[in-house]
Formats: sequence, structure tokens, C-alpha cells
Amino acid sequence: MAQRPALSSRREIGTASRRELGWALGVLCLTEIVSWGVLYYAFPVLAADITADTGWSTAAITAAFSAGLVVSALVGIPVGRVIHRHGPRWLMTGGSALAVTAVVLLAVAPSFPLFLAGWLLAGVAMSCVLYAPAFAAVTVWFGPRRVRALTAITLVAGFASTVFAPLTAVLDQHLCWRATYLVLAGVLAVLTVPTHWFGLRPAWPNTEQTENTTSTDDTRANSRPVRPLEFWVLAAAFTVNTVCLYAAVINLVPLLHGRGYSLTAAAWVLGIGGVGQVLGRLAYAPLVRRTGLTACTLAVFTTGAVTTGVFAVLPGPYAALIVVALIAGNARGLATLLSATAVSDRWGTARFARLNGVFNAPMMLATAVSPFIGAWLAGPLGGYPEAFAALAVLGLVAVMLAARRAPTEPRG
Repeated sequence: MAQRPALSSRREIGTASRRELGWALGVLCLTEIVSWGVLYYAFPVLAADITADTGWSTAAITAAFSAGLVVSALVGIPVGRVIHRHGPRWLMTGGSALAVTAVVLLAVAPSFPLFLAGWLLAGVAMSCVLYAPAFAAVTVWFGPRRVRALTAITLVAGFASTVFAPLTAVLDQHLCWRATYLVLAGVLAVLTVPTHWFGLRPAWPNTEQTENTTSTDDTRANSRPVRPLEFWVLAAAFTVNTVCLYAAVINLVPLLHGRGYSLTAAAWVLGIGGVGQVLGRLAYAPLVRRTGLTACTLAVFTTGAVTTGVFAVLPGPYAALIVVALIAGNARGLATLLSATAVSDRWGTARFARLNGVFNAPMMLATAVSPFIGAWLAGPLGGYPEAFAALAVLGLVAVMLAARRAPTEPRG
């Protein structure tokens, strides 16, 4: 099928094209909540049963999960180049089909090597279907209106843990972890593969035109050179913060389960954090406008560190844990949008897919090692409360890096 010409002016964006953009945004909202829910949030709920049923250690299965995320981070760099040149439709459709295959392999794996292979395959799929490719797509398609589109995607996807953590727990209670993963694979197949193929149809600008033309909104940003020190200190701050936030969220269920809460009760605390993520993303645009990018970044990173520390020392009551989970989720939601716009706010959208692939890689690596770091720290430090305390200290390191970075204020 021939590539349709890029939209080059406001006049060319007719009713049909606007409808295509709206449809594509709706598709990405749906597929992100499902992809995150099945590929990421189901695992911490099923981990205990996987260990009990198979005899594989918690450290081993967590390491397999982390290995998949490492693969996702590494593959994300070439994925960014592919999207930059060809757009998201083929890649995200193929990635969602690959995700279905990977989850089925996880469900039927008779041995740990095949279970590991399933997660490595899932890692390739995640690089093609999670936030990075979706953010690249809407950033290019929506241009100056990208923040609204990014907020819509992350608002909906913020419910991934709220929906899929309790759903996974209920399925696991009535079936088993293998059957649960098979059901979730079916959900992926029905809700992501066809929707990516039929929904991601807006025209994709050719690479040469994108590199050499910018919207008025991006002119000043694209004129700024990408200074390596500035780029990597910013990336380091976000990466360290990611370790703090995601090591905490992925180990929250075992922390609470170890304190005597049921698996379902712990899963609900994890799920309630998703509501906090949505509230944080709703507050993103007005908060940045009022406080500035630097102050907002420091406040979000500090909140993440403090709530992680509170989980370390607060055994209950249950209502208090719910409140802390909401606040922690709020910080995660804001951090997601801060990272999604970090490159475009500083260097524009023309090179976004390529630059963001590099910027996002260390954060994905951090997301990958975070579950293993949390579980590993619990051993030598004496338990999950001590591990959460160490993660809180790491969160404060992210605050110091962000303060030293002093990010450029957003344009008005």
C-alpha cells in the first residue's frame, strides 16, 4: 500500500484526518491499559503462585521478568529509529501479536529455561507496544497538542494496575496461574492486535521532511543543540527516580503480604496506586504551568522518595496504606508525563522518536532491574521494610541529581 503524503499545513488536516487522529488516540488508550496490565502488572500478583507451583525461586522468576525488561530497553533504541522512519502501525501490530505469543509461552512453559525465553520474547514485544512507541506516535501526530494527547493516554493507562491487579488475583483464585495467563493472552489478542492494525492509520511524515521542518511551537527548541552532559544528567535523574518508584511498586505486594495482609488486600493497595497515577496525570499540565518544570520535577521526585520511606515504616492501618498508595501513585503518574515530555520540551519533536529511544533506554533498564533490586535488597538488609528504606534513600539521590540539573523552564 502506498504511503500517504504527510500533512504539511492546517488546511490539509480535514475532517477525515482529524477523525483518524481521534480514533488512533482512542486505540492507543485502550491498548496501553491492556498491554501494561497483562505484560507488567499481572506478574507481581502471580509471582507467589508461580513459585509455589513450580518450585522456581522468587529471585529466579523475578530475574526472568527483569531480563525481559532489559531486552525491552535495549531493543527500544532501534525501535525508535524504525518508528521515526516508518511510523507505528506495522511495528505495534507485530509487537502485540508477539506479546500474545510470549504470554502463551509463559503459561505453558514446563521448565524454567522456557519460562525465561517467554519473558525475553515478551521484552521484545514490550519495546514495541508500551509507552515509548505510543508516545513517539502521538508526539509526531499531534505536535503542539501533544501534551493533551499524552495526558489522555497516560490517564487511561494509569488504570492498568487498578483493573488488572485485582482481575488477575480473582482469576488466579478461580483458576491457576497458567490458566490465568492464557486468559490474559486471549484478552491481548482480541483487544490489541486488530485495534493496532485498523486504528493506527494517520499519515506519517517522511523522515527528511520531519528533520527539516518544525511547527512554530517547536522552533526554538529545535534550534538548541543536544549537549551530551545536559542530556545524560537529565537521563540519570529520571533513571534513578525510576528505580525508586518501580522497585517499590513491583515489590509492594510481597511487602504487604509479608506483614500479614491477604494477597487480594495487597493487590488492591497496588491497584489503588493506579487511581493515584490518574489523578497525578490530570494535575500535570496546570502544575507545570504554575510551578515551572524544575520545581515540579523536584516535588514529584521528593514525593516518590518520601512515600517509599513511609511504606518502609508504616505497617497499617489498611486505610492509611491506601492513602499512601494514592500519593505514591500520584508521583508515578506525574513522573510518567515528565519523562514523556522531557525530550520534546527541550529539543522539540522533529528528532523525538530517535532521541527519546536513547533517553528512554536507561529508564527502561532501571524498570527492568527494579523488581530484582527490591527482592535482592530484602535479603541482605533483613526484609522488605529495610529494602524500601534503601529505595527511599535512592529516591533522594534522584532529587539531588534533578536539582543539580536545573532543567530548562517550559515554554509558554
